[in-house]
Amino acid sequence: MADLGSAKSTASIINKYGFSFQKRFGQNFLIDEHVLDKIVDAALIGKEDGVIEIGPGIGTMTQRLCEAASKVVAIEIDKELIPILSETMSGYDNVKIINADVMKTDLDKLIRDEFSGMSVKVVANLPYYITTPIVMSLLENHLPVESITIMVQKEVAQRMQAGPGTKDYGALSLAVQYYADTYIAANVPPNCFMPRPKVGSGVIRLTVRKEAEVEVTDEKLMFSLIRAAFNQRRKTLVNAVTNFSGLDYSKEDIEKALAELDISEKIRGEALSLQQFADLSNILT
Repeated sequence: MADLGSAKSTASIINKYGFSFQKRFGQNFLIDEHVLDKIVDAALIGKEDGVIEIGPGIGTMTQRLCEAASKVVAIEIDKELIPILSETMSGYDNVKIINADVMKTDLDKLIRDEFSGMSVKVVANLPYYITTPIVMSLLENHLPVESITIMVQKEVAQRMQAGPGTKDYGALSLAVQYYADTYIAANVPPNCFMPRPKVGSGVIRLTVRKEAEVEVTDEKLMFSLIRAAFNQRRKTLVNAVTNFSGLDYSKEDIEKALAELDISEKIRGEALSLQQFADLSNILT
């Protein structure tokens, strides 16, 4: 039975090992059992599932994941936490702890080696400074995972789920929604962590699409158009694209393509849907 998840138990483990939080790793440990249960519930983990946990910390959520899943592989970058995890996870025989940087780990090989025949889900309480690179790496590499359930900064969760015309809508929204369906499962206040972060957090589940949401001939071009549109989001799409150093289209090229789509040449990129960016990309290919 999971015995971590409160401020008292977390403080006890930290004091026992003389552990010091490392700012460079963005460490904030969850100390609210209700929130921990919400994350595991949101991940929809079954007894036949395999789980990759990124950043297990002292093993607070890892314990719960082991009770819910068939097997858990937890990837922890901080070597100082490995002895702690050896103790806190000693009661579970379905967990493997790896001391590594997830951004330098061959996750495709890990999945083949550790989870043969299993449905694989990713669960993580990510450091805010590296949230986007990790999420996009997981999605862009087309890993054979069913879902990614993560704790992120609240405004990042909102950006991932935002739609056209809203203040949170941007390149991250489009990139995530191209690869996955989004569901915000919970908002989490700072007092649920040790130490307390300065901002609120959110739990979001990304259910990876088996097929892309839109048909696009050139993914790279579509994402270049998206980056151009939001690089200068207050400009019209025509001006934003023609001023973007990574693209070589004239105003006439963009205006003609927009006319084909029956879209005003005065529109801003923030008003276009993922489908419209795909259509524009396909015309310009």
